[in-house]
Amino acid sequence: MRIESLKATIGHKKLRRKALMLLICMAVSCAYAFGTAGCRQNAGVPVSDGERDPDDLEVQRQEGAADAVRFGQKLDGYQPLKKTYHFYFTYKTVHPWWDAVALGLEDAAKQYEEMGVTINYEYLAPDGVSATDQIQRLSDASARGFDVIGVDVADVAAVTPAINALMEDGQKVMTFSSSDAAKEDGCNRIAYVGNTHNYEDGVDLTEALCEKLGYSGKIALLVGNQGAPCHEDRALGVRDVIAKYPEMEIVETEYDEDSVDQAYQFTKGFLARHKDLAGIACCNMSNPVGAARAVIEAGREGEVVIVGMDHDQEALQYLRDGVIYALGVQDCYSIGFDTVQVAVKIADGHLPGEAYPEKTEEITTIIYQEGARAMLQTLYGEID
Repeated sequence: MRIESLKATIGHKKLRRKALMLLICMAVSCAYAFGTAGCRQNAGVPVSDGERDPDDLEVQRQEGAADAVRFGQKLDGYQPLKKTYHFYFTYKTVHPWWDAVALGLEDAAKQYEEMGVTINYEYLAPDGVSATDQIQRLSDASARGFDVIGVDVADVAAVTPAINALMEDGQKVMTFSSSDAAKEDGCNRIAYVGNTHNYEDGVDLTEALCEKLGYSGKIALLVGNQGAPCHEDRALGVRDVIAKYPEMEIVETEYDEDSVDQAYQFTKGFLARHKDLAGIACCNMSNPVGAARAVIEAGREGEVVIVGMDHDQEALQYLRDGVIYALGVQDCYSIGFDTVQVAVKIADGHLPGEAYPEKTEEITTIIYQEGARAMLQTLYGEID
């Protein structure tokens, strides 16, 4: 098994691989059963005091956090038609989020190896998001004889023509991770594995934010990468929810390019210009960290409500401490694991509907303060 991505990603990122692998061993003994398709999960949607006992809500949120990542998956029983496969996967940018996806890729490949099937794959990305770079990577890969090419789309409008050209040239192309270029976008890719509900994730997080604020107040929006489907869809969900409530307003929007430092700088500006800022909605894994740092620096924790995405260790610590109110944690491990399974079937010539769906959905779970410690222990081995 050849995994050329690991030197370029996992080796120098903050995600604690040893802790994650420790959890994989732990989670095998307590994994729970899911269907083949994923969904959104809300680990305790906020409810009024009159509707639910606070103790019940805390238990529900703790249990939801424990179910957020499906470690310990097993292959689905499909018998590959070949003994060796060669895959190429490229994604938006080198970042700890995709390191977690890599763990699922690697685990699936190891399980195929135990069946006597070799999965050779490359898993590479640029240091910064670039549709131009991604298109070049796809072009280069097309000349190297891979069975399947997979792409986490950096920009739908820019990358879709490149995908379609590869398909017309006889390449087998799939999309994966959090950003699809779908049939409705005019893209001819074969299938997608990942988050199919980014808009709904934005809606869920913003509804939680609005309820926390009593449906009144000014908020700022941090998006991420302009043109990235997952970030743009979540931002649209934020805007649509805020538009429902007459006493709520988005006062500023910034694209931070999935950078903690840029999110921090933008948030400092929000706080300086809007002394009455009530909340910040964040659409990727980096910006809740930058936002929280700026809020703490300004001494406004507990005053400015932050919601955001995913499993960054620092973000989960802020969630535990009450600086961040809620995080939508995606099951990155399952995205990677299922991507390999679908790629094998595509390589064998199967079409969507025969052995796999056109879109394999993975779950997002909304995690609140009550579930933060469980997530920190699960993902990072952190016990306080």
